[in-house]
Amino acid sequence: MVASLQEQARALGHPTRHQIFRYAAEAARPVDVAELTSHVGLNHNAIRQHLAKLVDAGLLIERRQPSGRPGRPRLVYEVDLVDGGRWGVSGPYERLSLLLAEVIRTGETPVEVGRRAGRGPAFAPISGAGTTAGVVESMARQGFEPAVEDHGDHIDIVLRTCPFRSTALADPDTVCSLHLGIAEGLADAVPGADVEELIARDPLLAHCVLRLRLDRAPGAG
Repeated sequence: MVASLQEQARALGHPTRHQIFRYAAEAARPVDVAELTSHVGLNHNAIRQHLAKLVDAGLLIERRQPSGRPGRPRLVYEVDLVDGGRWGVSGPYERLSLLLAEVIRTGETPVEVGRRAGRGPAFAPISGAGTTAGVVESMARQGFEPAVEDHGDHIDIVLRTCPFRSTALADPDTVCSLHLGIAEGLADAVPGADVEELIARDPLLAHCVLRLRLDRAPGAG
């Protein structure tokens, strides 16, 4: 169930929760309970209770981050990028404007700019890094609502929503080229995976298809 604006407003109405939310937004990376405890000055249990409220309100996303060591993965938190724009956090169109400004400033193609962005921290997956699951996770965080269809030698990631649909209607070539570059940048971190194509659809109907060719050798994808 998607939280309403009123529910989110109530969650942020508490000064400590608002402080936690702003810290997570400004960190621009996953944060954990220990870091928030140090920043806010409350005990772990109190921080966890506030985090639970923010997660329930759809303001923060909770994930398990493998540590590579024995024991349970630690829990990390980051702002939900899809709804964060409601509360002063960079939303889809703010991110798009920065990418378009970079195209103008550098003179590079949208694919080149998108590819560099896809390799950067703003699009880095929290879990599943270096896997096709990480590509899907990153697309979900950006608001594409991806669905995966596995065809053996390749997977189709169906992007059920276009977070930039208004701009895509005006200039589909530029926006789709940015999407393609971002996908290529994400796929660069996945052994044995290459972006074969982006099959563009009507932005209003969405369901564009990102096709990843896979090497099914052991350890790939």
